[in-house]
Amino acid sequence: MPRYALRIEYHGAPFAGWQRQRAHPSVQQALEEATAKLGENTTVTGAGRTDAGVHARGQVAHLDTERDWDPFRLSQAINHHMRPLPVAVTAAAQVAPDWHARFSAISRRYLYRILPRRAPAALDAGLVWQVRQEMDVDAMQEAANRLLGRHDFTTFRSTMCQALSPVKTLDALDVRREGAEVHLYVRARSFLHNQVRSFAGTLERVGAGAWTPNDVEAALDARDRARCGPVAPPDGLYLMEVGYPEDPFA
Repeated sequence: MPRYALRIEYHGAPFAGWQRQRAHPSVQQALEEATAKLGENTTVTGAGRTDAGVHARGQVAHLDTERDWDPFRLSQAINHHMRPLPVAVTAAAQVAPDWHARFSAISRRYLYRILPRRAPAALDAGLVWQVRQEMDVDAMQEAANRLLGRHDFTTFRSTMCQALSPVKTLDALDVRREGAEVHLYVRARSFLHNQVRSFAGTLERVGAGAWTPNDVEAALDARDRARCGPVAPPDGLYLMEVGYPEDPFA
């Protein structure tokens, strides 16, 4: 059975997350129902299980098919059957039978968008986290630097997280002002449940002047979920890219 990698983007608002569920629509379900209409009853395996409301510009998945497909035709056929859902396959490629969207990945990169302004986000409603106060980006970056490297991230881990260990290595956490917004760029091999949103909510407190970088370091060292700042909403979070030793879409 040939195996194909898919690069996928989606607006997360209508979905209860990536993973298929019994009573709620998911991105995985949308893709599997579309492939079933092609005569391919298969499982679509994603690189990451994004939560309800989280968006993606570079989610990656793989699926096995009964017939050989031209990758471009496969992507277009899936897209046709997913209309009008806000999900799109933006690239497809045939890969080795043992290639795995999740286990072959060596990095994941996320973006979190914060809009600090009082006027409503008329055009980007549901796509950013809007806060009322201005952000001190330099203080946020200083605090973010305290989180870099290999740590026990229990403080920034959901109590529902199923990972075997809270120890992860954070490779990058960059805070930048992009026009009217503040963007957080986060990269690691893998993440704990709610880890990026916990970072975003905590760093927002620093940007607003309610926390200091030392407070963030103390929260990390406490290894106590109760010491985390507020968990930011899913609206501003995007899975931007999944990295592999060799780019299957190159």
